Amino acid sequence: MLSPQLLEILRVYWRLTKPGRWLFPRRDGRGPIHPQTLGIACRAACEFLGVEKRVTVHTLRHSFATHLLEAGTDIRIIQVLLGHRSLATTTLYAQVSTAVIGRTASPFDHLHLEITPSG
Repeated sequence: MLSPQLLEILRVYWRLTKPGRWLFPRRDGRGPIHPQTLGIACRAACEFLGVEKRVTVHTLRHSFATHLLEAGTDIRIIQVLLGHRSLATTTLYAQVSTAVIGRTASPFDHLHLEITPSG
């Protein structure tokens, strides 16, 4: 899922760097960057920002799913966006925060019952 804002950033990057075959090439240009390079960049960014919690690129994937779920996106749509075959896998990715649980209204809050004493 590529936002219009990120797409524009990538277009500017493409125009400025003209990377050739690979959008993010290795330093020698003979292939794409190694997946570990993303992890190294993620750790460097966390260190720079003072984030002490362990964050990985995979953590960002979990966060993406969780933020979509908390924004009201249907879990089946999240499943498609993450490319999961099983909805069970998606439910492992998308965690519900206690704040969201606390804001959830009980169906019993909408009952209109009159209680009258018997007798």
